[in-house]
Amino acid sequence: MNYKFSKGFLSALCAVSICFTSFLAFPLSAHATTTDFAAQAEAYKELPVQSNEIENWPDGPVVSAEAAILMEANTGTILYAKNIDEKMYPASTTKILTCLIATEQADLNDIVTMSDEAVFSVPADGSKIWLDSGEQITVDQALQAILIASANDASNGIAELIGGSLDGFAEIMNERAKELGCTNSHFVNANGLYDDNHYTTAHDLAMIGRAFFSNELLCKYSSTPKLHLTPTATQPDDIIEFSKNKLYEGAEYEYEYLVGSKTGYTDEARQTLVSCAEKNGMKLICVVFKEETPYQYEDTINLFNYGFANFQTIDISESDSEYVIDNANFFNTDNDIFGSSKPILSLDKNGYIVIPNTAELSDTESSISYDVTEENQIASIDYTYNGVAVGSIAVNLASESVATYQFDSAVNDTSITDTEEATDTVIFINVKVVILWILGIAGLLAAIFIIRALMNNYNFAKKHRRHLRKKRRRYKGFRDIDF
Repeated sequence: MNYKFSKGFLSALCAVSICFTSFLAFPLSAHATTTDFAAQAEAYKELPVQSNEIENWPDGPVVSAEAAILMEANTGTILYAKNIDEKMYPASTTKILTCLIATEQADLNDIVTMSDEAVFSVPADGSKIWLDSGEQITVDQALQAILIASANDASNGIAELIGGSLDGFAEIMNERAKELGCTNSHFVNANGLYDDNHYTTAHDLAMIGRAFFSNELLCKYSSTPKLHLTPTATQPDDIIEFSKNKLYEGAEYEYEYLVGSKTGYTDEARQTLVSCAEKNGMKLICVVFKEETPYQYEDTINLFNYGFANFQTIDISESDSEYVIDNANFFNTDNDIFGSSKPILSLDKNGYIVIPNTAELSDTESSISYDVTEENQIASIDYTYNGVAVGSIAVNLASESVATYQFDSAVNDTSITDTEEATDTVIFINVKVVILWILGIAGLLAAIFIIRALMNNYNFAKKHRRHLRKKRRRYKGFRDIDF
């Protein structure tokens, strides 16, 4: 059977030969470099952890990464912070943004056609699935190749499909990154190969991760250990590749709560890793930058365990008595023409905050913000704990579900055929419109009442004046008579 990796055998052999020759020629410098990296990792352990400086915040573990972050995915609460705004080289963790954009702007069945630039701009020793110029795969196959095999060639193919060119896609990446809340990032390629102008931060990559790990398909592919693409009419080889990620099931550092993960490595970036794990309703994202093997895995696991062990989620709609909306009894009835009536405003039932296990809701501070953009949302309640943002809860207009009222009689409609079933009569009521009509009618009645009252007063006064004039005339007549 002709396997895909055999097509690059000569290139791979050349790369291995060069590396072997270099090792023989410079054994002392190679040893010194390894020693330098180990010393550097030890030095990174001494860097301050900003989150440990927060009052009453659980102390986080010591990690050998130059930068690291642990973020709760749904609230954006930062549980652990170390150099999170330092600009770093992301290497192949860049590809989570590439794949996110692909799912947003392309159909899974769209065709990716490999160009010469997409194929030959990838270094011979870079990760790839050895696609040839002119070959075609689907977007779905490309996503698998990127997230499982970290395929740089497939990343380039996606970039050209969506952006028209590699540079065009980089512009889309930068625009999307800003939309996701990134403030210190700049991307120049879709695969993360080293470029001095290609950088991000641990915080920015975690923000991208919030969107990436909310996509079920991307989570699935970023937690799959084996890639297998069968031959097609436009791609003739049987491609089999295995992920290098060691957090997956059955791997050396298997993590049972893992949702998805993406590795990265270049000489300049060293080991990078972005991962997501979920336990007991808490979803955490971890990013570590500039690590040495195998500490990117060990530190990620330690950070996940720290988060799950030391923090709790608080359901605000059930716990916070300061903002009570649902018991307002506004148009609440058991069965009326308005259907199942609810208050006009409601707190997001899915909203929660994340605070240390040693804290209580009463230890937090809250404020209301009206700077919101979501449809049907009129405000948000923002919570902080010792100055740290720990989550926000949306205040929404009650959803406009269609209210119905059913009568016992069925609809007698001659247009219904024999094969169609008659349905109960349904009256659709728009509660807002009904309320406006009621207010309008009430206002009109009030106006009529006031006008009638004014008119009555005017007529009464007029009659009273006539009566006085008649009385005066009679009195005058009596006064002229001499008794």
